[in-house]
Amino acid sequence: MTLTLLILALVVIAALLFWPGSGVVSRWREARQRLGRRRREDALKHILKCEVNGQEPTLNSVAGALHMRIGDTAELLAEMDRQQFVSHAGGKLSLLAAGRELALHIVRAHRLWESHLAEQTGVAEANWHRLAERKEHQLTPEQVDALAARLGHPTHDPHGDVIPAGGAALDADRGQPLNAAPVNVALRIVHIEDEPESVYARLLALGLRPGMRGCLLARSAEGLRLWADGREIELTAMEASNIAFVALRGISPEDLFEEEFLSDLRPGERTKVLHLSAAARGAERRRLLDLGFVPGTAVEVDMISPTGDPVAYRLRGTVIALRREQARMIRIGHRETVNPAISA
Repeated sequence: MTLTLLILALVVIAALLFWPGSGVVSRWREARQRLGRRRREDALKHILKCEVNGQEPTLNSVAGALHMRIGDTAELLAEMDRQQFVSHAGGKLSLLAAGRELALHIVRAHRLWESHLAEQTGVAEANWHRLAERKEHQLTPEQVDALAARLGHPTHDPHGDVIPAGGAALDADRGQPLNAAPVNVALRIVHIEDEPESVYARLLALGLRPGMRGCLLARSAEGLRLWADGREIELTAMEASNIAFVALRGISPEDLFEEEFLSDLRPGERTKVLHLSAAARGAERRRLLDLGFVPGTAVEVDMISPTGDPVAYRLRGTVIALRREQARMIRIGHRETVNPAISA
């Protein structure tokens, strides 16, 4: 009886360890394969981005991007060379046709999934990049094409990066680091880097988004002072290095200083909505549009809460309460006084 139980126990243990598809060893092998595939695809993505931006990918740069030891990275690249994804001809690391195709697929999948999270879900913005980093390795080319069609074939992701069309080459990153911006020149933010996460979270908390217009007010050893969407924002040099800009032609800093937002509207005044700021994105943007804050809509203050926030606005025969941070996302035109007694 004891021998029978022992044999039965050994059979059970063997099944738990070696059962195809669900045994411990099988799951361990699958996990190793997924990790290897993810590292290979992340390496290809890094090399592609280096190439299109005029940078030279190296063993050290790949190791840094993947947070791997140099020895492990060298083994990874050697395996990718044998698989004909990359070449080391002449001592230079470059992509071969199969590697370039896969790298483009991963970049496209990532940026489209971030767009999906931004436009069609309520996922917090700080989590978009991390979730897309995971999803990019799971989507097939057919699924990516279907996702692009469902989203209406967007051209840029929420961070301002170009989404390559199927089969198209990857464009170089746009703009220059905000650290290089001249003082008192109108600019537009075209990209906000999402790594490292702590810096990205700080930039989100400051309300900075691609598409916002502003100008650099001052630069010092302590950091920078930026004017963006009607307010002054202080940044460290590290934070500014994660923001890319392009110069705005035909617009002066004075034009930007004169811009006003719904949060500036006072009781007894009326105005019209011009447009939503680039800071309003995804579900927040759709909600504001659904509530009626569309260009040309007349709006006035109906009531201010005792604490000053939120504020109730009257538009299209209804009253809508917004927090001041939401009202700051709505740019308005000329303010006119409709009740001098209240506005005073």
